Formats: sequence, structure tokens, C-alpha cells
Amino acid sequence: MKDEPARTEGADAVVTAAEIARLAGVTRAAVSNWRRRHEDFPAPVTGGTSSPLFSLAEVRSWLEGQRKGREASAEVRLWERLRAEYGDDVLGGLTAVAGILAKGAPHAEDAPDADAAPEGAGPLRALVAELTAEVPPATLLADLTARLVDAPGRAGSDGVTSARLIQAIRYAAGPSDGTVLDPACGIGSLLFAFADRATGLFGQDVLPAHARFAGLRARVEGLTAVTPVTVRAGDSLRDDAYPELRADLVVCEPPVGVADWGREELLLDARWEFGVPSRAESELAWLQHCYAHTAPGGRVVMVMPTSVAYRKAGRRIRAEIVRRGLLTEVIALPAGMAASHSLPVHLWVLRRAADGPAGSPRGADAVRMTDFGGLDAGAPFDGASGRSTEVPRIDLLDDTVDLTPAAHVAARLTDYAGEYAALRAAIARQTALLDGLLPALEAGAGGGLSEGASVSLSELARAGLIELSEDAALSTSGQLDSDYLNGFLRSAANNRRSTSASGTFRLDARGARVPRMGIAEQRRYGAAFRTLTAFEESVRELAELSHRAAVLARDGLTTGALLPPDADAG
Repeated sequence: MKDEPARTEGADAVVTAAEIARLAGVTRAAVSNWRRRHEDFPAPVTGGTSSPLFSLAEVRSWLEGQRKGREASAEVRLWERLRAEYGDDVLGGLTAVAGILAKGAPHAEDAPDADAAPEGAGPLRALVAELTAEVPPATLLADLTARLVDAPGRAGSDGVTSARLIQAIRYAAGPSDGTVLDPACGIGSLLFAFADRATGLFGQDVLPAHARFAGLRARVEGLTAVTPVTVRAGDSLRDDAYPELRADLVVCEPPVGVADWGREELLLDARWEFGVPSRAESELAWLQHCYAHTAPGGRVVMVMPTSVAYRKAGRRIRAEIVRRGLLTEVIALPAGMAASHSLPVHLWVLRRAADGPAGSPRGADAVRMTDFGGLDAGAPFDGASGRSTEVPRIDLLDDTVDLTPAAHVAARLTDYAGEYAALRAAIARQTALLDGLLPALEAGAGGGLSEGASVSLSELARAGLIELSEDAALSTSGQLDSDYLNGFLRSAANNRRSTSASGTFRLDARGARVPRMGIAEQRRYGAAFRTLTAFEESVRELAELSHRAAVLARDGLTTGALLPPDADAG
């Protein structure tokens, strides 16, 4: 949990529930419990029901009266004990706590590993008992799990799916019911997010510690009382725990960039329906594993690194899922949503046909491309203003089979004809402007100014007649013209003074020299330098407009959005 921005201290200062928790040294769940149990807890002074704000002064007064925060709460002491006893293996400590809590959970008698606490864990049991006297076991374990996910310095992020990414996956999955499978479930966060709509939850993880904690977590949080939950340990690719399972929804955030995923020993595996993935394309192996476990009409929602959408090694497999009409949507998500890295990710949504191996009930002829890359952190996905477009399958089946949403969304939402016409008009205006800017200059004697009397800008600065910056001079006197000064500052002679023996150029305003001349003559030169500066700026703008027009025209012609002129159009 990221710290929220600090608020100004004072009589009107307000705090969130999370800030109250930090102030008192407890968890947010404890603050919620105080609000329910204590009628005298300060009422919110502003904010909605989902994000109430409280008066800091009132909260501090209440905490002082209740003597809250004077000493570490039982929850804080429990967490500190887990860190002290288990070190970096905090998950092992949470598993011990979950084992203690599971004894009071539904169907605990059927759990052979419910007594997960080690021998001599009396103090740990006492702390857990102290906490569960006030906080429900499910709330306590959920809060401790949140601490694990958000703990600074947590060793690795495998097995953890961020809350924000879970929201995105639920959005992509849409309304659903039936069985749900997560073949890389970690500690169960993503799988359990579908408990409210599932008739059965099935998970598998390569790490036994993850699978064991997820199983205990399901019992403590009461999920097993409302829907069957099965979590098994094992490598899903090499040792599939559910070979016969066909789920209505398969969700997965697979391990990323794992070269040793078992390609050599699985070359003839029946799951590679779209082609055998290369060693570098483990994500496409996971994708096909997930698809193999979908029931007719079932869906897959996969988290993918963005590079999987365009890497050359996976082109054939991408082409096959597009050609068959199985890929229905690709969603680009903002950076920072994955727990293990800060890079952006994609969601791939596949649907198995309800009545056969080919085709799809939705998006058979097109793939929906959605770009949420610019979505603000915390903004809802439902009704979000992400840009979307339907891309015909035939348009994707080119030499690259690039499934990057941004490329297709930008191309299809661009008004090529309108933008190209506007750029041509802007170029015409800029060209006409250039013709009037370039001054008509007459021939001079040559050499006279450079050989005549001159003065350095540093001398003028010491006299208080100008102000100098690194690359400009500003007159502070009616005796000098600023445009004249800056024009000569960039003369060839001064450029040579600013170039080192090694060829490095760095403008030296203080060392520059300008010719001596009267103010009227200075202004003549200054006016000419002014128009030259405007000319140079216009040339740069014309170059930028020309580049944009050429790129737009080429893209429009190659995508069919623009047509070449008729042969007899002149």
C-alpha cells in the first residue's frame, strides 16, 4: 500500500482511514473495527462513503482518550514476531497463522494440514487468540496477507497478483459463472477474486508453500463453505494436476521469461494445438495450456508481457489463434500494474467455440483492440474512456501479426484525409511566410567589422550596460540594442572562440566580442538579425510539418486510408 500524500497540519487537517491506521500503529481493518464498535469514534467530516476523511484533531483526541497507539497493537506485535522468527520467509509465518485460524474455519476437520503451527508456537497462538477476540479470522488473515503483498523488501513477487491487475482481469472476463481455473495461482489472490461467481475454484502452483497457504486461506476466508476449492502443488506445464478439467473460465498471470519451461520433454504434447512454442516463448506455452483447459464456450484471460504481441518467434502461433477466430480481445494496461515489475502488460482474451474447435461466438471476424495505456491509476475499468476498435482478422494476418493495441487503435482512429489536408495547408502557409521573412541584403565591403574596433560582452556587463546568461545578452541601457548584441554573439568569429581544440563547441558569451557602432546602426543590424531568427524558426517548423505530412501520407497509403492521385490529375 502506497503511502497517501501527507496533509497539512492544522485545525482543519483531515486524514484517511489508512493514515489513522499508521498514526495508531494498527491496520486499516482495526480502524474499521473501531468505527463499528465505538459510537464515540469521530464521524467523517468530508468525502464519500468509500473514501471518508476525518478531522485529525478529533482523531488524535479520541486516540488519546482510548489510549490507542500508546503501545504496539496485538496485530503489529504478531507481524513483528513473524518477521523475527521467520525472517524473509514471512509466508511461512503466515501459513502457521493460517493453520491456527483454520481450526475454527468450516470443514477444518477435513484439513490434514490445518495444524500448521510449529511446535512451541504458544506465544504465536496467544497473539492470534488475542486478535481473533476482536477481529474475525478472515479479516485478520486478509489484512496480514495485504501486509505481505505490500511489505517493502519482500523477497520476490512470484505468486502475487496486484489488486489493480485483478480488477482489470475481472473486467476483461466479464459476467461469468461456472468453474474457474488458475494454473499459476500463487497465494490465490487472482483465483479467489472469482469466488463470488464460481461453482468451483481450481488452482495449481509450482511452489508447495504457495499452494499450501492458498488452501488454508480459502478455508479461513470461508470460501470452501460456499464453493468447492481445490489447490494443488506442482508444475502445471510438466505435471498437470487437472488433466481432465475443462473450466468455464481460465485466468492466469504466468511466470515471465522462463526459458526452462520443459520444451524438450514436451515437444509432442497434445496441448500445442497452435504450434510448439520456442524456449523464449514460455508465455505462449502457458496460453495453450490454459486454452486446453477451457470448456466449450469457455474463456481464457491471460496476462502477457507486451513483447509477446510482436516478437518474431511467436508469429506463427499468434497467426493461428487469429486465423481460427479464437482471440477476441487484446487490452493494453498502464505501466505499474504487475507486482513483479513496473512495465506495462497486455491481457489476451480467448474464447473456445461452443459447438466446435473452430470459430468463435464473438469476434469471429474481428479482434477488439483496447488501449487503456493512458488510464489514470485507480480509475475504474467499467466505462473507462479507453480507446477501442474492431480490427478485422485479415488485417492482422500480415507478415508480423502484431497484436499491440496501440498500433491498431491509433491507426483506425486517425482521420488521415482530414489531417493530411490540414498539414498541406499549414505547409503552404509556412512556405508563403518564409518568402516574406528572408531579408533582402546588399553587398558590403567585407572584413571591415571584424577588423575594426570591438568590445567584449564581459566589459559591457562589468559596466552595467548588459545582463549576460550562458547564451544570450540583454541590454539594460539605451546605448545598446539586444538583437544587435545577440546577432554578433553568434558570428563566425565568436563561434571559433567557443570551439575547443578537440572540436567541442560551447557558446562563451562572456568571451564574445561585438563591433563598436552607434545606436542607429545597431538597430539596423538588430532588425536584420530579428528577421533571420524568425526565418530560422519558421524553417524548423516547416521541416517538422513536412516530416509529419510525409509519415502520415506513407502510413495512409500503405494502410488504404489514403489513395494516390489519379494519373491524369496533373
